Amino acid sequence: MNNQQTQGTLLADCQNQRDHRRIRIDRVGVKGLRHPIEVRDRSFATQSTVATMSLLVDLPHHFKGTHMSRFVEVLNAHGRLIHVKNLFSIVHALQKRLDAEVAHLVMEFPYFLEKEAPATGAVGLVDYQVRFEAAACGAQTDFVMTVVVPVTTLCPCSKAISDRGAHNQRGYVTAAIRSGEPVWIEEVIEVVEGSASSPIYSLLKRPDEKFVTEHAYDHPVFVEDLVRNVAVRLNERPEILWYRVEAENMESIHNHAAYALVEKHPGANGS
Repeated sequence: MNNQQTQGTLLADCQNQRDHRRIRIDRVGVKGLRHPIEVRDRSFATQSTVATMSLLVDLPHHFKGTHMSRFVEVLNAHGRLIHVKNLFSIVHALQKRLDAEVAHLVMEFPYFLEKEAPATGAVGLVDYQVRFEAAACGAQTDFVMTVVVPVTTLCPCSKAISDRGAHNQRGYVTAAIRSGEPVWIEEVIEVVEGSASSPIYSLLKRPDEKFVTEHAYDHPVFVEDLVRNVAVRLNERPEILWYRVEAENMESIHNHAAYALVEKHPGANGS
């Protein structure tokens, strides 16, 4: 037996020691792990980005601790290409490697789209925040995709009562979905942007700014309108089984934000 093997037999495994407090831990693991990934992109096949990850499992009451290094080993074994199908292979591998009944993988990353300005066609990149949550409990799996979409909203009340102009603001819509078949990130973005007064752009020339300003003025929405508009569009997609839509408008004439939420529960008809 060499020195490395000898040392290995002498090192204590504290995590596998018995714990006598008889309290099960629901989630334990690593959080805030940054990892380069590739995500499937509707236009370009894949997009390289960096994700912040949490890898978590349950811990039975009789174990003192979990083996943190094994989470990173499982992740590294699956490479960089991340999509819905291999998310489930990762959580199943976590179950097996950590001897767990339940496993979770949460990853958040910026996702970039090229957008053309509405009048001149000038191209700029806009970033969106995306969150994938995959879970396995025994053989059952669950997947939730969340996309945060910045938009412009213009106040209908301000437009109705003002002789000149109307106040507008940047809003953020957080749309989380479960679906029976894959839905592109871009599709969720399009649903949200089509529900607001105007999309957000990174590059606007003067003709574009005129177009966006007038378009928003012609399409005023309260925060309540915004979440309802998104819900109507999602209800038209039979593959979307559940959603939770939150909107927060960063008010330009108040020192608070306006907020609304609508959720479709499994089996509901959206009414």
